[in-house]
Amino acid sequence: MGKRVALVLAGCGVFDGSEIHEASAALVHLSRGGAEVKIFAPNIEQRDVVNHLKGSPAEEKRNVLVESARLARGNIQDLAELKASEFDAVIFPGGFGVAKNLCSWAVDGKNCTVNEHVNSTLQAFHSAKKPIGLCCISPVLAAKVFPGCEVTVGQDKNVDGRFPDAETASAIAELGCKHICKNVNESHVDKVNKIVTTCAFMCKAPLHEIFDGIGTMVQEVLKLA
Repeated sequence: MGKRVALVLAGCGVFDGSEIHEASAALVHLSRGGAEVKIFAPNIEQRDVVNHLKGSPAEEKRNVLVESARLARGNIQDLAELKASEFDAVIFPGGFGVAKNLCSWAVDGKNCTVNEHVNSTLQAFHSAKKPIGLCCISPVLAAKVFPGCEVTVGQDKNVDGRFPDAETASAIAELGCKHICKNVNESHVDKVNKIVTTCAFMCKAPLHEIFDGIGTMVQEVLKLA
């Protein structure tokens, strides 16, 4: 029997929701690993809506659960209904929606607050010693909720211009966590906390390398499960 994995989304689209390629990559690797997946998202209003063609704010309102349903092909549930006891692991793809909708990192940095259902989900899996997978910017959720944990968002310096958001690593360290430098095709496993992270689009890299890196994260999560 395959592992039961919950996938938590933050909307649809890199600038105001979940990064579509990351969500898709996670789902493909989970499928290949024989996992049974259910998708969740919080039933809340997005912090903002971005016109992805122009890269500018749009004067409209959207709901995180409704937008996430686009990625889930309609098969999705309210995050408030997620029960950790029914799953072996949980995975959070990245995208600015994580930093805007699942927490306030985009506005408040290390002083951010985490959505109550996101926080309770992370705490429930952690308390049950079940693995948590995070990619791109989503490792900041673990850094905020679990002081002392180990995560990666890639590199802590903008190596060859490929890591423009390298300062995120410093903010993670300021939260009392340990940042582990990794390449885009690698992931880091915090064995004590069962947290697996990979940088994905925090690195400017070819799509197949990002896909492979997410694959290593998914594989490690399934191993721990």
